[in-house]
Amino acid sequence: MKENILIDKSIAFAARIVNLHDFLIKNKRGLTIAKQVIRSGTSIGANINEANYGQSPADFISKMHIALKETAETEYWIKLLYMSKYIDDKMSSSLLDDCLEIKRILVASINTAKENNK
Repeated sequence: MKENILIDKSIAFAARIVNLHDFLIKNKRGLTIAKQVIRSGTSIGANINEANYGQSPADFISKMHIALKETAETEYWIKLLYMSKYIDDKMSSSLLDDCLEIKRILVASINTAKENNK
């Protein structure tokens, strides 16, 4: 089976988001934000995976754009968790680094797909 770095990274990131959610719930902190970040953070990989089964190049690009939007939303929630002091600088930085790496790969993948679809 062909390796897909973006899927691998998004699944690993989703697992980290699940752990973040569990941490917040366990500590009874930021419960509303915990619900939001688990939805957006796990949706990234789900949309990337779905894009790989797209019915057309346009469908692939559309799903990848949805994943990109979910990445931006997740970035927002992580920053809010940090600014609200629900997570520390180390956790925030690490999660944001992973999130931004996925974001960069998504942008490059979308741009490549658009070029190849011309």
